[in-house]
Amino acid sequence: MAEPDLTEVKETTVANATSTCDKRHCKEMRKDKLPPYLRDRERILYPRNTRALPKTPVIGGQPIEEETCMTLRKVVFGSCASPPKVEWARTGLTLRPYGQSLAFGLRTPRNTTRGFVTAVQAVMLKHFLFKCDRQDVGPEILLKPSYDRQIEVLTSAISEIIWRCAGGFSVSTCPNIVSSIVPKAIVALPQDTPYLQHSVQYFQDGLTETAYLSTSIPYEKLLYILAFHDEGGPGAKLLLYSAVLSRGLSKIRNDLEDPKASILGGCSEEGPISIIIFVLTGRASSHLHNGVLHVGDENTYAVPQWGVLMRSEVGFLVHESDSNIGKQPGSRLKTPTLPIWVTLCLGHHGVLFNANRELLRNYHAERRNIIHSVYVKRFEVQYFTCGGSHATLTVDTRANETSGGSDAAMETMDIAATPLEKLIRSKWQDAFIQWNGTPIM
Repeated sequence: MAEPDLTEVKETTVANATSTCDKRHCKEMRKDKLPPYLRDRERILYPRNTRALPKTPVIGGQPIEEETCMTLRKVVFGSCASPPKVEWARTGLTLRPYGQSLAFGLRTPRNTTRGFVTAVQAVMLKHFLFKCDRQDVGPEILLKPSYDRQIEVLTSAISEIIWRCAGGFSVSTCPNIVSSIVPKAIVALPQDTPYLQHSVQYFQDGLTETAYLSTSIPYEKLLYILAFHDEGGPGAKLLLYSAVLSRGLSKIRNDLEDPKASILGGCSEEGPISIIIFVLTGRASSHLHNGVLHVGDENTYAVPQWGVLMRSEVGFLVHESDSNIGKQPGSRLKTPTLPIWVTLCLGHHGVLFNANRELLRNYHAERRNIIHSVYVKRFEVQYFTCGGSHATLTVDTRANETSGGSDAAMETMDIAATPLEKLIRSKWQDAFIQWNGTPIM
């Protein structure tokens, strides 16, 4: 048998290799023209089939039920058949370095979680400044806490928010009626096992369907829950879920006044107003007025709009724009029991606060200092955002006295004012505001 010509074999091998390379090149060219979800098909993560997974019992709680899981996603995000806002799965209640400047603050990017985290920040400031055992320590020390103090305040704030939404701090408007309803706080904590499979009706997000709901933790024991502050974790989402479940899904829908509405549906870049009111009052209402207003005309029935039912410990101030004033908070938010306000200034959320508890002690005549029987006309406020901005401003309420109350002088001062100054004047009208030092941006 004749041996094959080596030259022919080599040419055949080269031809086959060239053909293979050409096919691979053509395939890659065709691949470049494909859409991204087909181009990188090997990177797509398909949900696991959880049909056969058992629902194992959890000590101190129970796995989330299918109906609760789907309704929770609808009430919060508007749909359970599509993926929720991804930033809520990646935003934890992240603490800043302890013992340093701004150690009292949380850190979060600017997305739809910013308003919610800012409201949590305001509740934390309440504990930093006014829930301290040592009364002889100045605010400079209180606002540079140790790590242990940071964790203590964060867990206290989380506990307070969940317990308030459960009705634990509510006061009955009818003193003669004793309610038999015992507040029940529900804490949503994740585990590895998903209890609801991926389907056309439900899109798995890796958290909601794995939650187990603890209902046996009293308020004091909530202080030990630390699953919310991991950086890059779903801490904000877990806290929102816990607050919503503690309030009750049916009550949340009543608060929203629309059975098809959701808490985060159609919200602005940093989150809706209703989520701020939810954290501060325990009710997910978007109305800022005091009490209940009945809205209607001669052709329609008067519909009640539930606002803020009692004076809040932490307030809320709003400045939207010069041309459109929009809705302003009522006195129960403008004049809280403590000098701390969540702010919304041209779409940006922040916290405005003062360390003097007596600043707002008298509800009807807040300039009066009860202890010294003098009028507080000049004081400092600090402004902080979870993006890291910080400024100290002096508010002087004697502007009318020094300028003689001239309308022209007030108008000139208002035109030159920054948006933050205009927001502060929505609380202290015609006040003169001075910036102290260079703001940290």
